[in-house]
Amino acid sequence: MNTNAHILVIRLSAMGDVAMTIPVLLGLSQQYPHLKITVLTRAFFAPMFGQLPNVTVFEADVKGIHSGIFGLWKLYKALKKLRFNAIADLHNVLRSSILKQFFRLDAIPFFSLDKGRQEKKRLTTKSNKRFVQLKTTHQRYADVFSEMGYPIDLKKVNLLQKETLSENTLKLVGSDSRKWIGIAPFAAFEGKKYPLVLMGNVIEGLKKTSSYKIILFGGGRHERELLEGFKEGNSCINTIGQLSFREELDLVSNLDLMLSMDSGNAHLAAMYGIPTITLWGVTHPYAGFAPFKQDSNTILADREIYPLIPTSVYGNKAPQGYEQAIASIRPTTILHKITELT
Repeated sequence: MNTNAHILVIRLSAMGDVAMTIPVLLGLSQQYPHLKITVLTRAFFAPMFGQLPNVTVFEADVKGIHSGIFGLWKLYKALKKLRFNAIADLHNVLRSSILKQFFRLDAIPFFSLDKGRQEKKRLTTKSNKRFVQLKTTHQRYADVFSEMGYPIDLKKVNLLQKETLSENTLKLVGSDSRKWIGIAPFAAFEGKKYPLVLMGNVIEGLKKTSSYKIILFGGGRHERELLEGFKEGNSCINTIGQLSFREELDLVSNLDLMLSMDSGNAHLAAMYGIPTITLWGVTHPYAGFAPFKQDSNTILADREIYPLIPTSVYGNKAPQGYEQAIASIRPTTILHKITELT
């Protein structure tokens, strides 16, 4: 084990998967403080890594100068100059596999993520389903470093600290003594989205207590318009389109609680140690994607009614009749959990 080594870590997308690297890299940098770590990821994700000691971000432009085989060759040539001792591929896709072949020219050890595809296939199949808890993605990431010679004790990880809010953010959200509840009601696939009419019931229930400031998160014009109806003075604020990603992260770090789908916002909150409630429809925590140290805060669709859950790992497959499985979660159940945690 070379505790003064320079390691390249590859994780290009998606946001939630990149956010899940943060607790693992924190553990790596905290438990091996003399390691030098460079993370290859998209420029947009760079603010996530700002608090990590000894970690530098190398920005990959996979849709521009680093696209295609020739773009990846350019990327390899640029990375080669940084003189890595080993490479941890936490993505394990075609792009990183091509980079692996290039780095073989330099005989640099290359360690790749085991995604557990067969286990996940058995978990999500319709027949002969093997409904058991699989290894978490955080542990799968940690296993890559263990194979490299740097075992990480994830139980000892100290998470990210609260950030200072910008003037722009303070102007938007204000400041008072109420608890700040973040709500991120969207996800990439319909089977993972809690119906907005039911989320409206949750929001109304929170408003009635007068104890909470509700801060809505999402992305894009369409989602912004969908949430405008919930906005109400300084008690419910729609942040979409109002803040930079850096400012959003800072705001998340100041929340008292995050309510999210099985999506990226849950992992952003968890990397700051924010109590994070996640709602699960056609996906399930058993696939290994629960937010870090938030296993007890998952609320699941009713498997007695929908026994085929999980129907897929990412939520992109929902059998007929399962599209609204997540609606089996009652708003009162969510409100009770929020009260319990705040």
